[in-house]
Amino acid sequence: MFDAATRTVVVVGAQWGDEGKGKLVDVLSERADWVVRYQGGANAGHTVDLGDTSFVLHQIPSGILHGGVRCAIGNGVVLDPETLFTEIDELVADGVDVEGRLYVSERAHLVLPYHKLVDSSSAASRAIGTTGRGIGPAYEDKIARRGVRVLDLRHPATLRPRLEAAVAHANAQLMAWGVPERASVDETITLLERLAPRLLSLAEDVGLAVHRAQRSNAAVLLEGAQGSLLDVDHGTYPFVTSSTTTSGGAAVGVGISPRSLDRCLGVVKAYTTRVGQGPLPTEFAEPLQSQMRQLGNEFGATTGRARRCGWFDAVVVRYAVRINGLTDLAVTKLDVLDTLDEIKLCTAYRVGTDVFTEFPGDLKMLEHAEPVYETFAGWRTSTADARTLEDLPQAARAYLNRIEALVEAPITYVSVGTRRDQIIGL
Repeated sequence: MFDAATRTVVVVGAQWGDEGKGKLVDVLSERADWVVRYQGGANAGHTVDLGDTSFVLHQIPSGILHGGVRCAIGNGVVLDPETLFTEIDELVADGVDVEGRLYVSERAHLVLPYHKLVDSSSAASRAIGTTGRGIGPAYEDKIARRGVRVLDLRHPATLRPRLEAAVAHANAQLMAWGVPERASVDETITLLERLAPRLLSLAEDVGLAVHRAQRSNAAVLLEGAQGSLLDVDHGTYPFVTSSTTTSGGAAVGVGISPRSLDRCLGVVKAYTTRVGQGPLPTEFAEPLQSQMRQLGNEFGATTGRARRCGWFDAVVVRYAVRINGLTDLAVTKLDVLDTLDEIKLCTAYRVGTDVFTEFPGDLKMLEHAEPVYETFAGWRTSTADARTLEDLPQAARAYLNRIEALVEAPITYVSVGTRRDQIIGL
């Protein structure tokens, strides 16, 4: 992963999120000096299974589980300070040394109680299927220039007017929706006064710190949340998240030059999932839907919500390869397919008499899209102990080879289980 020519690597989801980025970042962090989250918020849930212990990380980069690796939360993240400290305290209680290894961008915007209240009360948020964690309203305030950044906590005198404007906007929305509950400026300030000393002790100019690390030839890993098809510009709008989930957001969300990115690894499942509403062309019908959900434990790490499952969609992943400039792929959860008699792979969409091999931006077209499938014989044997490509059944290798050809990107990692050691590096 890291060599003389490759010092800064981006890890990005190439489907609708939940692809297993946390495990890949954890594995790759063993050779990294820095791991930086560049977008999203506490709606992310990156699970790392160490065998006897499992960690679910929401805002802290997965690299924190490797001693000596420095971790940072970039300016592109909307930060929930309350849950951040809960996460830190839980890691420390489990024996993870966080002291002096975690930095928070002073430019990062904060998710505050009124953002969560608005999110949970919004009919639009419920219709889209958001997590209700206040992520969207926080990004909305950021773009509307009424957000509160970490560095604003250094200036209490100017903080109240900023909060008064933001809370007034939130309360106007709640009133318009007929919601009786109201946000409070005083309660928000009391919360921030309590959290400020601890949060400001982590505050850093993360962009400058990472730039200096790059100049010193450090190995830097940039970790995204969600997936490419949830990107606010390039995803299945409006069923998307509120940030740029593609590789283009990595440099912006950290504060470094795009020219400093050397490699972009896309993470995909061996099948497809998404949470909430929106198109999923290859979605399973019952009873296969419930069967695959149980086989893959497809329930959200953050919300517990059941994920929708479908066959691998090469149209989606080829699109993700193009818009991210993916250099290679990691395929996760291959083992979930071990017991199936046959496996399908979507190669194109048929709409009426037309066949499309490129992913459309028009959701109306997707509503009428019928997947064109190739069918593969299942291998019906466990892949959980495979540690080399040769250990995989021939049928599994044929399936992976066909994915490579269709999406036009090489596969360099294959995960065959949840544990850290259950991975093949090709």
